[in-house]
Amino acid sequence: MRLRSRVRLVTMTAAIALMSTACAGQGQGSGGTPAETGGAGGSAAPVTLKFWNGFTGPDRPAVEAIVSKFNASQTKVKIEMEIMPWDVFYDKLLPSLGSGTGPDITAMDTAQIPQYAARSVFQPLDDMYGPQAIDPGVLVASAVDATSFKGKKYGVPMNFTTLKLYWNKDMFREAGLDPEKPPATWAEFGDYAKKLTKDTDGDGKPEQYGLAIADHATVPMWPILFWQNGGGVVSADGRTATLADPATIEAARHWVDLVTKDKIAPIGLGGADADKLFQSKKAAMEIVGPWMTTGFKEAGIDFGLAMPAAGPKANVTLGTSVAFTLSARADAARKQAAQDFFAYWNNKESQVYWAVNSGFPPNRTDLTADDLKESPYSAVFGQDADKSRFYLAGVQEFQKVNETIFEPALQRVLNGQGDLEQVFGQAAKEIQAVLDSAQ
Repeated sequence: MRLRSRVRLVTMTAAIALMSTACAGQGQGSGGTPAETGGAGGSAAPVTLKFWNGFTGPDRPAVEAIVSKFNASQTKVKIEMEIMPWDVFYDKLLPSLGSGTGPDITAMDTAQIPQYAARSVFQPLDDMYGPQAIDPGVLVASAVDATSFKGKKYGVPMNFTTLKLYWNKDMFREAGLDPEKPPATWAEFGDYAKKLTKDTDGDGKPEQYGLAIADHATVPMWPILFWQNGGGVVSADGRTATLADPATIEAARHWVDLVTKDKIAPIGLGGADADKLFQSKKAAMEIVGPWMTTGFKEAGIDFGLAMPAAGPKANVTLGTSVAFTLSARADAARKQAAQDFFAYWNNKESQVYWAVNSGFPPNRTDLTADDLKESPYSAVFGQDADKSRFYLAGVQEFQKVNETIFEPALQRVLNGQGDLEQVFGQAAKEIQAVLDSAQ
């Protein structure tokens, strides 16, 4: 599954109107009769849970295998999984939950959980956590924390990863750079990117770029650069817009100049475009996640992996995760069944299988290097979890802040449609209004 596809939200105005009339009092809701759910007085038939997700990419077989293993491991719970593209998933999800025809459990990017939790379509899962069930002490803490909204946990981690800097070793070698030494500082990052950019015919459009960096429809790439200078889009607590802060402006100006004046990267890339640029050997570096390792290997690229170059104020990258959620309509029997499945997904055997077969790092922190010896990349993506930060964590209106305000502002600046400080200043005011309205 492409993580950047998860971050793209769809407009939910009509669905929200539906939910305002459909969600009241559904905490115990219409989860079926006792006989259908296997509850008290019912038959011994398994509790069936409908599970929706968007794992259509290279990691789909691993998801399908773990679900099959769970179904075969016991007779009390049966998972019926439906996999669809993420845009279809989000188009269908809210209306289906409101009408009672939707899934019992879902998997979604944790950045999206707050807007659904605020509309009471998911139920809190705090009581699923504990040594007797899903032990948070052995899970990546930031992945668990990312499921929280207003003091309650609305999810259980399904996966977690950081983003890393990929670099093409052959292109480094051709540019006279050490192929085993990625840039470690902003100064090196910018210098390397310029040396790796080639405009052979002098037409002003490079045939080879030093960097592929997307400005929309992507996992956050530009916010990483802001964080590295002490700035950002919103504060860590999600309450204050920081896009107009001096640290953010300084970072943005530095990298915008490198893109627009030194042409180290094309303007207007979506996430998939950035991947293709690196995969086709037309860009020498990209910051992206583990889901691209297979594609880059198949393209014959000899690449390295490292933390993105450290900024003046911080050595930080993006952390991102998908979490399981449970419909507010699910009754006690379905909740217990969901807990059984979530615990199975996060046990040691399943997490080793997931890491080896998906390339993602495990959710668990107690697995050894020997446990993961068959997964050469997963350990790399998990080893800097303590240097990762989640984007817009806990922000209820993710879509409005990211897609409606921030990304268009960044694109205007990159296309020379206004002064950076003025554009970001106006965007910060709009973001603050959104944050205030959700308090």
